[in-house]
Amino acid sequence: MRRYRMFNQTARICVVGIGGGGSNAINHMIKAGVRGVDYIAVNTDSLSLLLSEASTHIHIGESGQGTGGDVRKGRIAASRAKADLQYALHGADLVFITSGMGGGTGTGASPVVARIARNLGALTIAVVTHPFSFEGPQRSRIARRGMQELEDAVDTLIAIPNDNLLLSDSKHCALPEAFRQSDTVLKQAIEGITEIIAQPGRINLDFADVKTIMGEGGRAVMAIGRGIGEGAAVAATKQALDSAML
Repeated sequence: MRRYRMFNQTARICVVGIGGGGSNAINHMIKAGVRGVDYIAVNTDSLSLLLSEASTHIHIGESGQGTGGDVRKGRIAASRAKADLQYALHGADLVFITSGMGGGTGTGASPVVARIARNLGALTIAVVTHPFSFEGPQRSRIARRGMQELEDAVDTLIAIPNDNLLLSDSKHCALPEAFRQSDTVLKQAIEGITEIIAQPGRINLDFADVKTIMGEGGRAVMAIGRGIGEGAAVAATKQALDSAML
C-alpha cells in the first residue's frame, strides 16, 4: 500500500497544465475564478508559457518551439527538468495533471510529471482529454498509447472523450467553441474534487476520504450536476447522467 505525504491543516493542491491543451485549461480555470489551488504551467513552447496566467511557469526542452508532435521529445524534455518540477511540486498533497492527449508535450511529459508528484508523496490525479475525431486518426492513436502509460503513473486517471462534447450539443458547434467546451469540462472535473477539500462543511468529506476513493483507483469517470429548490436532487442527478464526462 502506497504511503501518502501527511499534511497539516489545509491540503496544498496543485494543478499542473502540461502542453498547449493543459495551459489553455488552467487559463480557463483561473479566469473562471477557481481558487484554493496553485497553478503550474509546463510547456516546451515558450510563447504558450508567456501567455499562461499560471503563477508558476516551467519551460522544458531546449528550442522553445514545442516538440512538433514528437512524444519522445516531450518525455525527454520533462525528464531533464526533473529538479525544477520537484521544486515546484514539493509539499503538495494533491496534484492534478491536466493535458490534451495526442500532442508531443502533453502526451510525453504528463507521465513524467505524474511520477515525480507520486514519488513526492502526493495523491496524483490526471484529468485529460482524448482528441476530437476531426483531429485525425494518428493523434487518436498517440493519445490512446499515452493514456495507457499515464494510467500506470497516476493514482487515478479521468479521461474525457472530446467527441462527447459534440454529441451532447444539439446545435452546430464551431471549432473554437468545441475547444472552449473541452476546457470547461476539464475545469468542472477538477473543481468538483477541489471544492470538497477546499470548502469543508458543505459536503461531509475531507482529504482523507478523497485519498481513500481516488488513491490507486485506476481509471475513473465522474460527472457533475446541479439543482436548485424543490426537486434539486433529481435535477442534479439527471444533469450528471447527461454529462459529456460520461
